[in-house]
Amino acid sequence: MELSPMEVLFTFLGGLGIFLYGIKSMGDGLQAAAGDRLREILNRMTTNPFLGILAGIIITILIQSSSGTTAITIGLVSAGFMTLRQAIGVIMGANVGTTVTAFVIGLDIGAYALPILALGVVLIFFFKSPKVNNFGRVFFGFGALFYGLELMGDGVGPLADLAWFSDLMLQLSDNSLLGFAVGTVLTIIVQSSSATIAILQNFYMNDLINLNAALPVLLGDNVGTTITALLAGLVGTIAAKRAAAVHVVFNLIGAVIFMLILPIFTMYVGYLETALDLNGRMTIAFAHGSYNLANTLIHLPLIGFLAWLVTKIVPGKDFSEDYKPVHLDEALMVQSSSLALQASQKEIQQLGKLTLSMLEDARDFSDKYDSKIEKQIREKENVVDGLNESIRKYLQNLSKYDISNDDAIRQTTLLEVNRILYKVSEQIVYFTDLNVKKYNKEIELSESAEKGLQDFLKHVGKSYRKAVDAIDIYNPQEIEHILNMSQKATNIEKKLRKQHVKRMNKGICSTDGGHLYVDLISTLERIGYNTRNIIELSLEEDDGTEEEQIIFED
Repeated sequence: MELSPMEVLFTFLGGLGIFLYGIKSMGDGLQAAAGDRLREILNRMTTNPFLGILAGIIITILIQSSSGTTAITIGLVSAGFMTLRQAIGVIMGANVGTTVTAFVIGLDIGAYALPILALGVVLIFFFKSPKVNNFGRVFFGFGALFYGLELMGDGVGPLADLAWFSDLMLQLSDNSLLGFAVGTVLTIIVQSSSATIAILQNFYMNDLINLNAALPVLLGDNVGTTITALLAGLVGTIAAKRAAAVHVVFNLIGAVIFMLILPIFTMYVGYLETALDLNGRMTIAFAHGSYNLANTLIHLPLIGFLAWLVTKIVPGKDFSEDYKPVHLDEALMVQSSSLALQASQKEIQQLGKLTLSMLEDARDFSDKYDSKIEKQIREKENVVDGLNESIRKYLQNLSKYDISNDDAIRQTTLLEVNRILYKVSEQIVYFTDLNVKKYNKEIELSESAEKGLQDFLKHVGKSYRKAVDAIDIYNPQEIEHILNMSQKATNIEKKLRKQHVKRMNKGICSTDGGHLYVDLISTLERIGYNTRNIIELSLEEDDGTEEEQIIFED
């Protein structure tokens, strides 16, 4: 039956939509069936480049998206859970893992697509077990994937009779750069290299494109898929931008190398097709797999160079590298719980120094608007999240080993200090948000209010610095001094609030400025109070009294 141009277009687009939904459903089902342990897999399997590559392959197979794996990796780098060098291995593995989809597509089981899809529906709707439902999603996605492929095949078949399409394919055969550009642009538009490679497989399967034209398009597909990583990195930290840049550089260098040796690559793929008697889809799958595997092997010895290169491409200070966990050695837990606690304490002081630098940045930002400082505070907040989580897990894992009562008390204390430092970082970010509001709405504070705020901020910063130093160095006299300073912070806040009421009564302050001022000094008072909490938890001598610790939220 001959299809009209409109039917050809609708059949192709409908097939593409079902294919994309099938991939997503299959990936979601696999991910849910495996459990939500993706970050744990990446954390545990990135100790060396080989394990990192393996982790990238596994995660990509589970979620059926190399872009998704790269986005997760960028998030982990941004939060300080993973270094740039570790991320490079995972990104390489993601490129290898994504070829599995092409090989699955190469299997000639389209005739069984609808029964497989129906089996998935039965498992989803007629069973109450979440595990069975997840496998149902996998089967449903698997069936939808092949049904979408069949529809795309039906849609592209009639194109062979169109003169303009044949001319376009001839141009692609004669101009490899044009084919490369087509593959890149198409993948950027569709946002899925698996989808564009599936389209290419259908074209080649239906003899709509020859191998000379198909392989440049394939290489372009691999470059186009980096757009997702770039978008994920744009809103991230310096480390996230560098991880995204690695993905681009890795694929771009590989594509350039293979474009230079394109005649040899074409001969190699043609030989595989003949020697292994491959169908059209499987031929493209082997080409895709060979390229990504070879590209990974080429770059494996160059991980250090890639890391250096992207630091030049994306200059700036990487706080996740400066404050990454260096003391949390799991071997110490086995040797001695006391040594493990001491290591935790040193790491907590690092966290304290990081939050202190945030407070200093916030002080500078409150004095004068600077978008770079604001961005720096938010980048440091991401690193605080990662470091805090690493410390918390390390201390909690210590409970698996035999520890004395004294060490158990110390463990609880360190967990609380770790939590308080995290809350202080949140309060600093809230203080920064209030100042952003002040600048955006052009809210003016009176001269006396501004002076009182800056003096209060200086006092809180000084006492907090002393508290951070006291985490690792016990000095009874200094601790007593810090306690007095933190108590004075409460008195200062009360005094400033009274002065503010007087100014409001005299009409010196605006309503908006008044509300903002109260929020600013209240936030600083909370930081001051939490400074006192840190010191009281750090006291080594028990005076026999218990005082409830209050951790001020935002």
